[in-house]
Amino acid sequence: MNETLVRELLDEVRQGRTNIDEAVARLRKLPFVDLDFAKVDLHRGLLRGFPEVVYCTGKRVEHVVAIIAELAAGPGPVLATRATPEVFAAVQAAVPEAQYNELARTIVYEPQPLPKRSGVILVVSAGTADLPVAEEAAVTASVMGNPVERLYDVGVSGLHRLLAHLDQITSASVLIVVAGMEGALPSVIGGLARRPVIAVPTSVGYGASFGGLAALLAMLNSCASGVTVVNIDNGFGAGYAASLMNALQDGVG
Repeated sequence: MNETLVRELLDEVRQGRTNIDEAVARLRKLPFVDLDFAKVDLHRGLLRGFPEVVYCTGKRVEHVVAIIAELAAGPGPVLATRATPEVFAAVQAAVPEAQYNELARTIVYEPQPLPKRSGVILVVSAGTADLPVAEEAAVTASVMGNPVERLYDVGVSGLHRLLAHLDQITSASVLIVVAGMEGALPSVIGGLARRPVIAVPTSVGYGASFGGLAALLAMLNSCASGVTVVNIDNGFGAGYAASLMNALQDGVG
């Protein structure tokens, strides 16, 4: 953040030469930090309500470390997705307080966790093989300030497992439903709960699943009204969208 400009804006506000809304509007246009290989947006939180998130796949390890270190110098929190243990080891050397979820493949740095919202986000998975994607969604929603509950391995091949948790399903504020194979679980839950349902197709399945395409198409064609679908294996996108939805009931937008 340009500290000189911030001080100048604070002085202008105190002296009555500008107001808070105008100052915030000017802060939104502050320049990013240019690292040559990346332009780190330190003001994403001001624009979107949550800082820039680092997608690690395809980036050099040293680039990931530099980006996270730059973000960690701010108020936080910092979230990185699709991180390998090798990447985390390098990040931890620079940011020792960073935490790694090996199943979710996420790195989280929370110098001060965000206040928790009132509504609960429930992450549901059809099978155990879907857990990496489900955990990515759960970690994302949690670090964004949401109470998160998990309900795993309740797919339609044994529907009684799901129905045993009907109270938990109907009391959640937002549901993230993760499934591979034929991708039927979001339709079932969409018919049981009058809450937003975010469907996440996974690449889990045999050859005819086409790497998750079968589940994606099934979810897009769901007969349950109001089911929203994200891309294949995109647990992060589901967690982020669920957080935005959950924030609305607390008047955050």
